[in-house]
Amino acid sequence: MSDTAAPTAQANMLLIDIDGPIATLTMNRPDKRNAMCDELLNEIEAFFAKPPEDVRVVVLTGTAGHYCSGLDLSEHKARNAEGTLRHSRNWHRVMDMIQFSGLPVVSAMFGAVIGGGLELAASTHVRIAEEGTIFQLPEGMRGIFVGGGATVRIGRIMGADRMGEMMLTGRKYNAEQGLDLGLTHYSVSTGEALPLARKLAEGIAKNASLSNYMMIQAISRISDMSRADGLFTESLCAAVSQTSEDAAEGLNAFLEKRRPVFR
Repeated sequence: MSDTAAPTAQANMLLIDIDGPIATLTMNRPDKRNAMCDELLNEIEAFFAKPPEDVRVVVLTGTAGHYCSGLDLSEHKARNAEGTLRHSRNWHRVMDMIQFSGLPVVSAMFGAVIGGGLELAASTHVRIAEEGTIFQLPEGMRGIFVGGGATVRIGRIMGADRMGEMMLTGRKYNAEQGLDLGLTHYSVSTGEALPLARKLAEGIAKNASLSNYMMIQAISRISDMSRADGLFTESLCAAVSQTSEDAAEGLNAFLEKRRPVFR
């Protein structure tokens, strides 16, 4: 962290630290292994609904040895069918906010990445897991079904067949297995996830904001399109980004053999 870093602001269940263009969000329910409750979800939503203007990249992590152990089941007991439906749809809305806010989000994961915690991680763009990380979807063992977007996001990452087996058996995957399956992009030693997340975030923050935005908004949507529609959308993104001021700066920097300085 730089000497000029803003002081850490502690929300009730979310710690927010802003250092230049990078915001680090730390889920802070250590007594619950950072299980997700409505209040924590609301605080995450509030950040992504109106992020600080100068923030270009977000690092999302947990505290006390865990990323997020999923939905706080003590809250689940209090909901009827309609309440559960509305709660699930709210999760979908907030996970979409994270994925499509326009800010790249890097997850630094360790310990429990379980149930809703894995759904949360799957909505982020770069995922780093330390040894000792556990990926699991145990909902079937509790007599319930996923409701935070797993069938769409996690099912597309690892495939519906593997996800079905994971839920039926309660199977746990470690960091190395998660790397093979695509649940994480990096597998690192204990204590290395957050430093690597910040290093990657610093590099991402130096990209042109428009091209970062295009990558976040377009790639996953193109995967939902027909081949022809996807190719046309790709061309539109290329046309907008390659005629921008940042593209001109990137080309000039390449020709002048220097690092580009984007807006």
